[in-house]
Amino acid sequence: MSEKESTLEKELLMKKKNGGLLMDDETLQKADQFCEEYKNFLNRGKTEREAVEYIVARAEQKGYKPFQPGVKYMPGDKVYFVNRDKSLILAVMGQEPLENGVKIMASHIDSPRLDLKQVPLYEDAELALFKTHYYGGIKKYQWTAIPLSLHGVIVKSDLSKVTVSIGEDESDPVFCVTDLLPHLADEQMKRPAPKLIQGEELNLLIGSRPFKDDEASEKVKLNIMRILNEKYGIIESDFLSAELEAVPAFKARDIGFDRSMVGSYGQDDRVCAFTSLEATLEAENPHKTLVTIFADKEEIGSNGATGLKGAYLKYFIADLAKPHGIEARTVLSKSKCLSADVGAAFDPTFPDVSERKNSAYVNYGTVVLKYTGSRGKGGSNDASAEFMGEVRKMLIDGDVLWQTSELGKVDQGGGGTVAAYIAELDVDTVDLGVPVLSMHSPFEVTGKIDVYSTYRAFSEFAK
Repeated sequence: MSEKESTLEKELLMKKKNGGLLMDDETLQKADQFCEEYKNFLNRGKTEREAVEYIVARAEQKGYKPFQPGVKYMPGDKVYFVNRDKSLILAVMGQEPLENGVKIMASHIDSPRLDLKQVPLYEDAELALFKTHYYGGIKKYQWTAIPLSLHGVIVKSDLSKVTVSIGEDESDPVFCVTDLLPHLADEQMKRPAPKLIQGEELNLLIGSRPFKDDEASEKVKLNIMRILNEKYGIIESDFLSAELEAVPAFKARDIGFDRSMVGSYGQDDRVCAFTSLEATLEAENPHKTLVTIFADKEEIGSNGATGLKGAYLKYFIADLAKPHGIEARTVLSKSKCLSADVGAAFDPTFPDVSERKNSAYVNYGTVVLKYTGSRGKGGSNDASAEFMGEVRKMLIDGDVLWQTSELGKVDQGGGGTVAAYIAELDVDTVDLGVPVLSMHSPFEVTGKIDVYSTYRAFSEFAK
């Protein structure tokens, strides 16, 4: 190839390259260091309630105050709004008037898990177990024979609230869902994969020792209830008004001999929650007001009062704008949003579900998804070319490592994010986040370069 042809190829053609070859050693060290606090966040915020507590604590350290409707906030003011302890909005007021719109970053802080049923506790064969109802899209067989911890709240009949977190400290007990030994699993192994473990078989093993001094018919169950009563002051009927979640008990860890990746539960979508949080906390007196959302219920369709199909975002914008004499719709119609959610990373072990040219690769940078949805873009936001151009220019000008992707081959399946629900408020929206291996499993994997690049993308957007 002649030198002229080589130059022409460089000018006209697009080539992806691993960030490990593009970043200097100093930037790589920054990426590694950034992920240390990220791992701490993953360990401390395994549920949406715990994530809210972490974010509020960090925000208050940076001078954020509880939001008060009716107050006319001015440039530089920082506020937060907590919605039912399970979703959260941060806002820092910008120099430009609100009628010019705001910049929105929207992640979700719920993740697939096993929720306890309302009547969970039972005894069988002198073992005590909890019945569960899985939350979100999971491969049920992945949740057997691993250590699980229990998190959440119990509201007693007098409305007092008990917070539960068992299984995270080294001295704590853990729990598990049992599975059949291979020697006796011939019939089980003939089941189709989605039914290899069925929903009603996801029972949490919690005890085996009977209560000695009672004539009760269910002595093991009684002993467990005695322990819970002594520790938390609850009785069995208090489970009727409880939110208890079983999640993997293991901690976030570095992956690989080169420590280039993070392995942990809940990276979908707490990786985007953390990166957008860090970008927000660093934003001082931005040009446009910055609104950062940490939503609940995305994994089950964004329904309910704490999901982004609910009204709390538009009510917040309305309350923010009203003291300035501005309608919420005026603000929203001029606003821009990065829907901060993860993408699927190309997995060389399972290449057939992906189309290589339109796949995201680990450590190739943050991933922009023009559309998600399933098959014929069903349920997708599908960002406009104009907004894609704006985001593209922002990433190039900010020297941010980035790539684009679809969620698998066209006819393979797909998925959704909160993007569509924000776009329905007349807001230009596109998905941007971190590519993930083993998504929705108990132990997901991300590349540290991608985590850091996503933080940098949100920082550029916040400017």
